Amino acid sequence: MMRFAFLGSGSEGNSLLIEASDGASVTRVLLDCGFGIKETARRLERLGVAPEQLDAVLVTHEHGDHVGSAYAFAARYKLPVHTSHGTWLATSHMRGADVADVRVCCADHSFSVGGLQIHPYTVPHDAREPLQFVLTDGDARLGVLTDAGMETPYVTARLAGVHSLVLECNHDREMLRNSVYPYSLKRRIGGDFGHLANDIAASILSQVMHGQMSRVVAAHLSKQNNTCELAAGALASVLGTSPGDILIADQEEGLGWQAVRP
Repeated sequence: MMRFAFLGSGSEGNSLLIEASDGASVTRVLLDCGFGIKETARRLERLGVAPEQLDAVLVTHEHGDHVGSAYAFAARYKLPVHTSHGTWLATSHMRGADVADVRVCCADHSFSVGGLQIHPYTVPHDAREPLQFVLTDGDARLGVLTDAGMETPYVTARLAGVHSLVLECNHDREMLRNSVYPYSLKRRIGGDFGHLANDIAASILSQVMHGQMSRVVAAHLSKQNNTCELAAGALASVLGTSPGDILIADQEEGLGWQAVRP
């Protein structure tokens, strides 16, 4: 059995918990750790998990809302950190001397943590060597795509066949255009190496959706430049369902446990 839950998602911190269980053993990994050590532990407790029950931390890229306390948290609880070589280099100023177990991974080279097989893939984002991940317990597949500026054939190919999908819906184009953000920040967010707009997320979903996809979660919503209604509406229009059927990962409350079923 495979399931996932969000500790939180947004520009103030991101962290996704993935669990695989075969009845005899349980594997749990934290994908990104964008909160402080105590806050991460508090949010884990809310999901019924202690930090000592984790098996690894995955880091997608070096931006603070994703890497946060990842190294310090991993050092405190003696967890390996899996990240790209580029991210490792870009976070040199964030690492303490007590980070001992860092395992470099790269796009299209799979690796395992306990009962989870993890497939990294690269995305267009303004970071040194950003990765996103598809995770599977051998039966069910969870795809994660956030912090990407555009859709590409490579990205959609990596998400083909996933049974649950976490998909960035960062901004509504019109809201971003009319926001108080300076032009340079608007250009960065809306550019090819920024964040996914609702309509681009919907386009990606239209290419990877299939009859066995049971969960779609809108993630990394901007508080200033998006609304839950707009994000859910964009994805629901592709699935032919009600916006109320789309799950939203919240910044403060995260998202409770969701099963991934083939």
